[in-house]
Amino acid sequence: MSTQPNTPQNETAKPTFEQALAQLEGIVEKIESGQVPLEQAIEMYAQGTRLVQQCRTILDAAEKKIQLLSKNADGSLTVAGELEDETQV
Repeated sequence: MSTQPNTPQNETAKPTFEQALAQLEGIVEKIESGQVPLEQAIEMYAQGTRLVQQCRTILDAAEKKIQLLSKNADGSLTVAGELEDETQV
């Protein structure tokens, strides 16, 4: 039997857009408070840049998916081309 807990998101899973944004906001708040030592602030800044890149990747993928959607004459949506899950980069 496995002793690892069954968690929906393990350490290697990337955060969702909302999770990444919340983490980024927390980092900015801590750095702007001025209460973080310089070395820790640099590490947090590096983590923040990774989170920004993750958010951009997710937003770019969402934008591509939206661009593929178009309305039919009857108002229903149709997908032009294949939608790929590009958030799993």
